[in-house]
Amino acid sequence: MMNLGSLSLSTNKSSKPMVNLSFSIPYFTHWGQSLLVCGSAPGLGSGNVKKGLLLKPSQQEDQLIWSGCVSVPPGFSCDYCYYVVDDLKNVLRSEFGMKRKLLVPETFTGGESVQLRDLWQSADQSLPFRSAFKDVIFRNTREVEIERPLGVFENKSDQDDSVVVQFKICCSDVREGTSVYVLGTPAKLGKWKVENGFRLNYVGDSMWEADCLIPKADFPIKYPFFAFYILICCNYDLKIHFSNVFCVLGFLTVIFTYRYCKVQKDSNIGFESGGNRELTLHSSGSKQEYIVMSDGLFRDMPWRGAGVAVPMFSVRSEDDVGVGEFLDLKLLVDWAVDSGLHLVQLLPVNDTSVHKMWWDSYPYSSLSVFALHPLYLRVQALSERLPESIKEEIQKAKKQLDNKDVDYEATMETKLSIAKKIYDLEKDQTLNSSSFQKFFSENEGWLKPYAAFCFLRDFFETSDHSQWGTFSDYTENKLEKLASKDSLHYNTICFHYYIQYHLHVQLSEASEYARKRGVVLKGDLPIGVDRNSVDTWVNKNLFRMNTATGAPPDYFDKNGQNWGFPTYNWEEMSKDNYAWWRARLTQMGKYFTAYRIDHILGFFRIWELPAHAVTGLVGKFRPSIPLSQEELEKEGIWDFDRLSKPYVQRKFLEEKFGDFWPFIASNFLSETQKDLYEFKEDCNTEKKIAAKLKSLAEKSLLLENEDKVRRDVFDILRNVVLIKDPEDARKFYPRFNLEDTSSFQDLDDHSKNVLKRLYYDYYFQRQEDLWRKNALKTLPALLNSSNMLACGEDLGLIPSCVHPVMQELALVGLRIQRMPSESDVEFGIPSNYDYMTVRFSFIISLSFSLIVSFHSFPEELVIGKRFTALLKTTFFVYQVCAPSCHDCSTLRAWWEEDEERRQRYFKEVIAVDEIPPSQCVPEITHFILRQHVEAPSMWAIFPLQDMLALKEEYTTRPATEETINDPTNPKHYWRYRVHVTLDALMKDTDLKSTIKNLVSSSGRSFPVSAAGEDANNKKQ
Repeated sequence: MMNLGSLSLSTNKSSKPMVNLSFSIPYFTHWGQSLLVCGSAPGLGSGNVKKGLLLKPSQQEDQLIWSGCVSVPPGFSCDYCYYVVDDLKNVLRSEFGMKRKLLVPETFTGGESVQLRDLWQSADQSLPFRSAFKDVIFRNTREVEIERPLGVFENKSDQDDSVVVQFKICCSDVREGTSVYVLGTPAKLGKWKVENGFRLNYVGDSMWEADCLIPKADFPIKYPFFAFYILICCNYDLKIHFSNVFCVLGFLTVIFTYRYCKVQKDSNIGFESGGNRELTLHSSGSKQEYIVMSDGLFRDMPWRGAGVAVPMFSVRSEDDVGVGEFLDLKLLVDWAVDSGLHLVQLLPVNDTSVHKMWWDSYPYSSLSVFALHPLYLRVQALSERLPESIKEEIQKAKKQLDNKDVDYEATMETKLSIAKKIYDLEKDQTLNSSSFQKFFSENEGWLKPYAAFCFLRDFFETSDHSQWGTFSDYTENKLEKLASKDSLHYNTICFHYYIQYHLHVQLSEASEYARKRGVVLKGDLPIGVDRNSVDTWVNKNLFRMNTATGAPPDYFDKNGQNWGFPTYNWEEMSKDNYAWWRARLTQMGKYFTAYRIDHILGFFRIWELPAHAVTGLVGKFRPSIPLSQEELEKEGIWDFDRLSKPYVQRKFLEEKFGDFWPFIASNFLSETQKDLYEFKEDCNTEKKIAAKLKSLAEKSLLLENEDKVRRDVFDILRNVVLIKDPEDARKFYPRFNLEDTSSFQDLDDHSKNVLKRLYYDYYFQRQEDLWRKNALKTLPALLNSSNMLACGEDLGLIPSCVHPVMQELALVGLRIQRMPSESDVEFGIPSNYDYMTVRFSFIISLSFSLIVSFHSFPEELVIGKRFTALLKTTFFVYQVCAPSCHDCSTLRAWWEEDEERRQRYFKEVIAVDEIPPSQCVPEITHFILRQHVEAPSMWAIFPLQDMLALKEEYTTRPATEETINDPTNPKHYWRYRVHVTLDALMKDTDLKSTIKNLVSSSGRSFPVSAAGEDANNKKQ
């Protein structure tokens, strides 16, 4: 081990006195792990973690403290952060958030001691700096003046009996009139008297700091921080809802907060939650000692908000042409603000024009992960000088396309036709404008391949780029020739530039409007891309084109799902640190301040299917540790052909097909021995079977229902116990739900017992560490590539490693009441959702802090160590809660589709022993929505359909027509449109008031935005 005390950062070979700089941070590690500090200067690695300063551990009371020291010259400065590393200094974990800044004053003469007392910056501490909070929710209402440079010492410790302590705290709520103070035991910290608290200076980036000269005799000291708000008391609603056993503590919190605000009259003091902080002195023996206390985040009550979810295509307004458009978002944002909501959530808005028909309505099958969908273009906003003929054409199209549902094909054809006419009039002016040139230069990397792809798709009349001859293989040279100004089709290429430019302008306008109004705009990141997409054409090496992506059987589909996307070649993606993903997220961040990661389980492992599969049942996880042939043989399993090939006996055929079985046998099967069959070569996959059945039906040879026969023949084909690895014949994967197969049921007891045990091991035990490590390699690359708030859709078959990783990365999860994560209940209880443990800790701490504030903080009444420990050990998992989502039926439809389930819900959740109404009346809707807004979850987000069900006049449409997606149907037509315009909803003050009262009475706060403040001031 190196001698840390002798390490010097100076490159000056003279004997100039140096400053002793020491690092200290509490952190518990696992065996074989160490902490390391890496900075931008020599001696701290110059940004190379391998060369960083390795710290030494020491046990101090109940903490493991890592420390190390270096010598630096006066005037030294650098950025630095901490890493968890293994014995070879490979990074296992790094801090989140901004890098720390270190400045040693030029005025130091050498011999001084500077102690950096830091706290690990975990992922949850970075949440206030995500754009959803920093730029929207907690957006500054004015430019807060920086009162002093960051990291500068203003005081000097020139006395042997005193130490300069620089207090540093991050307070994300930087409103006009805010001041942050330290209160504690020493006289310099006010001796627990609020009016004498020590004021900090604002230094930018939500950071507050100040130097305090404290006598050594005053150590150890105890202190909390508090914020002082001048004339802002009314900005926060103190009516906090607390349920169950927390009612008393919540009531005390409100009472004491109210009393204290009355005492201060026109001011508001907010104390930290949690126990007091503590600072002990470890003297270095230097004459001049400095301690920099970086205390992390101001410990506030957890923030809770509410939002609305609706697909862009489902929105209806008086200005749109057949479908919701990006500029409609401004009206939707206004409605959200009036309804007390903080977030608008959309489905993916990328171009999906693969087939140029209604199949493209599927928003998760991206043609390009960068290009926006022309469907959402407002054509009348393309020019301020539209000819009357085009204006008339737009008005005619608005009437013709104003249907109950989206007519995808007609709307796309109409919009592109009108846009082309406007383009022919405006192209020179637009393409030569500085704003277009700026857009093009910033997006050329994806825009040129996209435009070229669209041209080739239309020229060859297919998106299957394997059919494009010489253009099947993408190269930069081919692209340059296609996009050359000298080419005959350059005008067509430019038309696609033009469309994307205007889509960018319109979505940017709506996005900026949402920011200014204090509403988070949440996008959606699809897990896959279409196999015939720009991305697979340009970056073929990043995809496994001989496979398909899906999901194993779950709540949505008992046969699993097959989305058809190629799986990712993660090994290849890692070579450039996931540049494709990082570019994707950077692009999204231009428009959105939050995003939903579709099927976040795919970043742990993906359900991989062969390209010839139609359904999603017979797949395997990638990556995963398979069952080896040697492992199976040791367990007495030998007949691998019997277990891995379809087990087709005559008796099974007779049971499933009845008198129709000879027809099935003669067309699809060959008899290998008496009463035992195998599939013929031309129909031994699902796709081959589907094609053959279609051919038989076209020839009128199929006397039974084609869909039913297909399902039954698929069942026979999938009657296997083990799936052989196509790349290694000595590796096997247990088929999902293998016990349900007749192949399994026909085995001897020994084989059954062995295979059941190995099945459980494969699906629930042996992969956990592999999947955890996989997610911790891929997900941080996404999270660090943008400043958006990340939410993960974690529904389905959830491995046990998922939620700890989401906790570590501060990813917001999803809870749907009808899909509880608990295995022993049918319905989730929103009041028990995961934010509760965090909230419990903070409520206790805040109540005690407020109580002791009236007694000048005598130490005997300050919250004790056991509460502090409770706070430290809290399991932190952020959640979005919702009664439904786009992948399941709406609240109304769910209520009406199963009478027995409805009765159970009425009795178990609503706790009324009566016969429930057959319809989801507004009173039922109100109860269920109130359950969710009162839940501890960070966010409560509701589909717009569920909010409209609060009012009877909006429930006249059959509930089944409001479902957005049917996951069991891979060719579902995504065409739902809200049957009432946003313009009409804006005029419905009753509905807006009902929603706003639900939100505000639950304690979900809505900080007043600059625009909101201006409006309020005008009213007053």
